[in-house]
Amino acid sequence: MAFRIVHGDITKMNTEAIVNMANDQPTAGTGCDSAVYSAAGYDGLPTYRTERTGFVSEGDAFITPGFNLKAKYIIHAVSSLCMGGTVGEEKLRSCYRKSLQLAKENEIRSIAFPLVSTGGVGYPKEEGMRIAVDEINAFLSNNEMDIFLVVFDDKTKPLGKRFYPEDLEEYLDRNYVEDKRSEVADFSMGAAPHSMVSDEYPRAPKSFRLRSAFKKSRANESAPFMEAEMMKFSQTDEEDSSFLDFETEHENKLEERMRHISDTFSQYLMYLIRDKKMENADVYKRAIVDKKIFSKIKNNVDYHPQKLTALCLCVGAKLNLDESRDLLARAGYALSPCDKTDIIFSYFIENEIYDMIELDIQLEEHGLPCIIS
Repeated sequence: MAFRIVHGDITKMNTEAIVNMANDQPTAGTGCDSAVYSAAGYDGLPTYRTERTGFVSEGDAFITPGFNLKAKYIIHAVSSLCMGGTVGEEKLRSCYRKSLQLAKENEIRSIAFPLVSTGGVGYPKEEGMRIAVDEINAFLSNNEMDIFLVVFDDKTKPLGKRFYPEDLEEYLDRNYVEDKRSEVADFSMGAAPHSMVSDEYPRAPKSFRLRSAFKKSRANESAPFMEAEMMKFSQTDEEDSSFLDFETEHENKLEERMRHISDTFSQYLMYLIRDKKMENADVYKRAIVDKKIFSKIKNNVDYHPQKLTALCLCVGAKLNLDESRDLLARAGYALSPCDKTDIIFSYFIENEIYDMIELDIQLEEHGLPCIIS
């Protein structure tokens, strides 16, 4: 039995049951509810619900036949109109719990859920995903069932083939290196390969890790100044003024980074979050990192995260590729050209696609271990 996150149309799922986000009154709503009624057929489902169920409270669930669907059953969960807070979260959790309990009582072996309440109701998608994963995993710890979480996004193509700035397959072909010797070469330059670093090993010495990051930082920051210096004698007064502004701005940025050159992973992450004027909660929710883990990172300057946690936080903090490499280096990690997981993370970060749900689907579609499920 398994739990998988997939892209697709829930009304076309070939499972014994699907879950619908229903109205509390026996009338078809919008979004998922409308799609389910249309696929199941307006000639049977509305009448059945009117005669058998009537009004249903928020957070409750009920079961009907699947009518014209491939699924034998439809489990209707009445999601809360409350978009946040303790009340909204508890009702949302109740939708999952009661739907799964109904499935168990009816000996259903496979079921597909939508991402409940994150569509028209407006519940935050990342938080909705966290709740779904919590409740599904809690159920599977004591029960056996094939459970699918179906993510539908009108900005995506079926099966997760999104309109990306560059095709992911092309990016993988261009960046994936099967020969481990290139990874050893990277390590000799100061970047610790993924396969050689884990929680069982101590971090690389701080001076070793930071020296490499500092060299890269200086090279990256200095290049624009050198190029501008060679051109400045041919520039107009206005261009000279623009160059001075550019130089001042980037010198300030370099000085700021120099002040954090000896930061640990924890200290540098907190600095980046502050610098980007983000809230801690927004970062760990977007990263789909447990609040307790984030709290440990925040409160222990020497905390050493797992690599996947560090990568997820790069996405959560919306770091660019250079910032991500710098942050990872402070935990003794590097983005490896021999690791497809690392390359997929690099692709999302480089293209500023800070969506852990989509990223997790791509990992699953490429036969790699999923992070969320």
